[in-house]
Amino acid sequence: MANLYSWLVYLAGPISLVLFSVVLTLIGLVIWLARRLRTLERSYRTLTTGATGGSLEAVLEDHVRQVREATGRVTELDAQVRAMERVSRSHVQHVGFLRFNPFRETGGDQSFALALADGEGNGVVISSLHSRDVTRVYAKPLAAWETSYQLTEEEQRAIGRARGEA
Repeated sequence: MANLYSWLVYLAGPISLVLFSVVLTLIGLVIWLARRLRTLERSYRTLTTGATGGSLEAVLEDHVRQVREATGRVTELDAQVRAMERVSRSHVQHVGFLRFNPFRETGGDQSFALALADGEGNGVVISSLHSRDVTRVYAKPLAAWETSYQLTEEEQRAIGRARGEA
């Protein structure tokens, strides 16, 4: 036992130095952990701001609810857009207009050809022939840019303009 006591007295300085350095290291570690904890607490508070209860679980539940609502709204909007696209195919989308003078003895381009068609080329070609005595108006149906009636050159050009060809 005396040997142990003398050995402890002999090593008291180095043991104290090692213990002191361990204590300093532990103090440094505690300070580092305290700073890290403060940073995490700030981040947590920022994340849970505005949530009822202030818990991370409440924040996640709120976020999932918002995502579900947004997904439902996007689905509704997608259905509305598809319905509008279907309906818009039947609206007039193509217009071709041409003024011309069919009779050389009369002055001015008082006659016209007007092509009105939807997205699939269904519609009508309206033409007007103006002379000194009378103005005549003709209408010919269009189905896929074609008609069973004889077309004048001006009506064909109006259809071409409606199709974007000229």
